[in-house]
Amino acid sequence: MQLNLVLLGPPGAGKGTQAYHLKRLWGIPHVSTGAILRAAVRDGTALGREAAGIMEAGGLVDDTLMAGIVRERLQEPDAANGFLLDGFPRTIPQAKTLDAMVIGRAPLVIIELALSDADVVKRLAARMVCHDCGVIRQDEGEFPTCHDCGGPLVPRTDDREQVVRGRLEVYRQQTVPLLSYYETRPTFCRVDAAQLFDDVAGSIVEAVTRVVARP
Repeated sequence: MQLNLVLLGPPGAGKGTQAYHLKRLWGIPHVSTGAILRAAVRDGTALGREAAGIMEAGGLVDDTLMAGIVRERLQEPDAANGFLLDGFPRTIPQAKTLDAMVIGRAPLVIIELALSDADVVKRLAARMVCHDCGVIRQDEGEFPTCHDCGGPLVPRTDDREQVVRGRLEVYRQQTVPLLSYYETRPTFCRVDAAQLFDDVAGSIVEAVTRVVARP
């Protein structure tokens, strides 16, 4: 069975953390546009240079660039049985482009991870990202290292409070309208992201199981 899943939610809602767990559970690739862009910035590629200033200011990379990244990734062999998208779509034009990409595949399952602004700011103040593999962790002490690859965990430049509040405003203006675009679909579900990690994960699995089982 093919499973095509999109995780929506504000920055800090746990999309990347949950996706890391769910990709193992379902055996589908986690396609994180943020991770792809951060790797490009780190490596100094043409894409990275184009995106760096926008990302550090809390803005969104343009629709055409992001759609091209996603289209190319979903054509890779490991995405044949499904995918878990994190960071795309973020705008209605991107959502319409994604709808066109998945024609002939299983319907998109949309999960919104809902979290208040106050919880977003609190969470991101303690968030770290592995410099080497991009896995997201919470602050784990004075000399934190990644559990997966042993690389150093560092703060993300776009997690400063001023930038986070700007990102939340961008989210409200450009991404929140996606909820209206998707919420009438029978495959749309909303999950309380303020729960403990295991409870959020369980709620996602329950929601996906429920909508996939519908005739």
